[in-house]
Amino acid sequence: MRIAEVVERYGISADTLRYYERIGLLPHVARTASGIRDYSEADCSRISFIKCMRQANVPIEALTTYMRLLDQGDDTLAERKALLEEQRDLIQQRIDEMQAGLERLTFKIDHYDDLMVQAEQTIQG
Repeated sequence: MRIAEVVERYGISADTLRYYERIGLLPHVARTASGIRDYSEADCSRISFIKCMRQANVPIEALTTYMRLLDQGDDTLAERKALLEEQRDLIQQRIDEMQAGLERLTFKIDHYDDLMVQAEQTIQG
């Protein structure tokens, strides 16, 4: 698959794909005889995983470590699992913090609704 197709399929810029390649997240992208990148299904699977993890705010450093371990094979299963668990726990912590913020905002909005109803009743009353 050519870079333009990958860009369209995953909504990632060509510059981002080249950056991922440069830092080792996509280390083995094949090239045609004329030097054009030719992304395989395995590359696309990695891109999908990377995109998902980036949307969850997993840091690039954690992803490069994970991909390096992945490329080393099954001897790194425990390390990869531990890294993913750590990232999951950090994401859960952010979700909990955001949930608390959402609940506070909802409380404040409800409070303003009550104040507006009271003000309306005072005007009418």
